[in-house]
Amino acid sequence: MATEIERKFLVIGDAWRAAADAGVRMRQGYLSGGKQSSVRVRVQGDVAFLNIKSATLGVWRREYDYPIPLADGEEMLDYLCAGPLIAKTRYEIEHAGHVWEVDVFEGDNHGLIVAELELDSEDEVFERPAWVGEEVSHDPRYYNVSLVKHPYKDWRAR
Repeated sequence: MATEIERKFLVIGDAWRAAADAGVRMRQGYLSGGKQSSVRVRVQGDVAFLNIKSATLGVWRREYDYPIPLADGEEMLDYLCAGPLIAKTRYEIEHAGHVWEVDVFEGDNHGLIVAELELDSEDEVFERPAWVGEEVSHDPRYYNVSLVKHPYKDWRAR
């Protein structure tokens, strides 16, 4: 069984940029998003993926990721996915034996910067960098599938 254990945090300031890689631009959209799962298409640089993820609140969920031809991924985003699409640049940062992914959102989600950390177990110990702020793993507003329907620009209280 494929699983994902992921913790999600807000980012404080710009200090993370000093240790970040060059980043990769991403566009992603959703083919469906029911009560049981979401089906996502992501174009990440020059590769594309089809991703199926259980709609579970929290840090643990089932996840299946499949590479697809880039042209197919671009076409699905342009013609099959509900808008608006998620646009972001993802940066990777190594810190204390873990790789953090920092997503800087664009478009309707401009201003939102989130750090994610994938773990091997829910109780795995990790060191938080100084630029990692409030944990939002259990807040569905920060899930990409939610940001399509309720983008960051429309949030009343920030």
